[in-house]
Amino acid sequence: MMLLYRMETDFKKTRSLLSVFEEDAGTLTDYTNQLLQAMQRVYGAQNEMCLATQQLSKQLLAYEKQNFALGKGDEEVISTLHYFSKVVDELNVLHTELAKQLADTMVLPIIQFREKDLTEVSTLKDLFGLASHEHDLSMAKYSRLPKKKENEKVKTEVGKEVAAARRKQHLSSLQYYCALNALQYRKRMAMMEPMIGFAHGQINFFKKGAEMFSKHMDSFLSSVADMVQSIQVELEAEAEKMRVSQQEFLSVDESVYTPDSDVAAPQINRNLIQKAGYLNLRNKTGLVTTTWERLYFFTQGGNLMCQPRGAVAGGLIQDLDNCSVMAVDCEDRRYCFQITTPNGKSGIILQAESRKENEEWICAINNISRQIYLTDNPEAVAIKLNQTALQAVTPITSFGKKQESSCPSQNLKNSEMENENDKIVPNATASLPEAEELIAPGTPIQFDIVLPATEFLDQNRGSRRTNPFGETEDESFPEAEDSLLQQMFIVRFLGSMAVKTDSTTEVIYEAMRQVLAARAIHNIFRMTESHLMVTSQSLRLIDPQTQVSRANFELTSVTQFAAHQENKRLVGFVIRIPESTGEESLSTYIFESNSEGEKICYAINLGKEIIAVQKAH
Repeated sequence: MMLLYRMETDFKKTRSLLSVFEEDAGTLTDYTNQLLQAMQRVYGAQNEMCLATQQLSKQLLAYEKQNFALGKGDEEVISTLHYFSKVVDELNVLHTELAKQLADTMVLPIIQFREKDLTEVSTLKDLFGLASHEHDLSMAKYSRLPKKKENEKVKTEVGKEVAAARRKQHLSSLQYYCALNALQYRKRMAMMEPMIGFAHGQINFFKKGAEMFSKHMDSFLSSVADMVQSIQVELEAEAEKMRVSQQEFLSVDESVYTPDSDVAAPQINRNLIQKAGYLNLRNKTGLVTTTWERLYFFTQGGNLMCQPRGAVAGGLIQDLDNCSVMAVDCEDRRYCFQITTPNGKSGIILQAESRKENEEWICAINNISRQIYLTDNPEAVAIKLNQTALQAVTPITSFGKKQESSCPSQNLKNSEMENENDKIVPNATASLPEAEELIAPGTPIQFDIVLPATEFLDQNRGSRRTNPFGETEDESFPEAEDSLLQQMFIVRFLGSMAVKTDSTTEVIYEAMRQVLAARAIHNIFRMTESHLMVTSQSLRLIDPQTQVSRANFELTSVTQFAAHQENKRLVGFVIRIPESTGEESLSTYIFESNSEGEKICYAINLGKEIIAVQKAH
């Protein structure tokens, strides 16, 4: 009413006062828009809180389905999170109600104020402007009327038009001024009403929350806090243990971290049935080029597994059942060993970082290849195998002097030959001969087939390497042309030794036990691979690379042959050789075959039957 009173009493000052009211209305419009944005942001945050609590509840329940690899002791955590999920669901209901209240009592009133009151003022301002413009036009038309009396009719019409324009301007100005005056009061209510709704919504939210949770949440939160405190105590204790361990690690000698620090006398565990660690794997990248890759290897049952860097689990590299392993020289690298498949194909070549690791890997793979892990107590079986090894004789290698090899070893004691439960040696009975009756104590063992020069030349005179295109000479292995039997087997020579008798196959089993035990105790893992050709006339050992005959035994000189009763790949035979003195000597040769030893024994027996039939005719 202030503006109306001023307009009626002092029309000159009305225009200046109107500009003040219009400026105030413009400022109020800008502020209202900013206030509405802030309130809409609060409402949006409340809606986001509803969605966030709903998602939080689902994630709390999803903890149980994660299948953590280290999930031991998570039962209490799972039950606690389930309870918290229910609490969050109940809070989500309250947040949803609060969001609805904020929309109805806070956002809606300020929107209505803006759309109704501020828009009304803006509309009336436009109408007042139009009326003022029409009044100005009519006054301009009236001012241009001439002074002649004959224009009285036009003058009357223009006067009525001016009166109508003035009336219209006056009415629109009154409505506009009333709206501006009312806006001063409505803006105060518009600022207070949304905040009253916001406050009431928050109060109701907290009141319902207190009524809902104060009764049963206190004890629950107290128990959860106690559980967290106990976990914190365990963490501190574990951290203290780790700190002590770190101090101990820092105080040890640096030689512990040096590879092959105990190369002189490493402490080797030969009873391993599983092994894990880093090895270098040889990869062939071309015809003559290779690369070495450092990877983590471990055994699992009868398999050799490899786990690349960054991988979650390992993959199968080699099946170790019935395979063979031996130390090899490879590209001027130390501590290399090769795993050969049961069919004789060369497998993978690996390199260990020290002599201890190299020998332990070879021992472990040897134990696994014998399928010791399938027994009821594999650790005890492995220990018993190595105990048997300690009772073996001290061998000599083929590189020693011949006069030294003729001297009996003094390391064997008679009391060490009575182990009847060894997995390598067949179970003995009271009727079987004693070990001393089969093999003289201290008998040397030869691990390589090295024949005298004259015998080697006699056996290989006229032979040559096989032509790569399959052509052979007529004079190569002349006995093979007339032979009714020809069978080839892939074998590895383990050792040979002199024996006292050939009347029983027990002498072969005892020789197997002593050869294997001597290899184990003296770390002799290298084996010579050959092709064993069984014909109806002889047994011939052939070099697979050069096709040169390494050894030849007349089939008539083979007096005993047998395969091991438990390790089916072990086979041996006794050879009777005449000496220059007129006497005869007996020697046992032990081999490891890629196939079953019984097949070799069957072929030898078939050859002997062919000889017997030929003699009969």
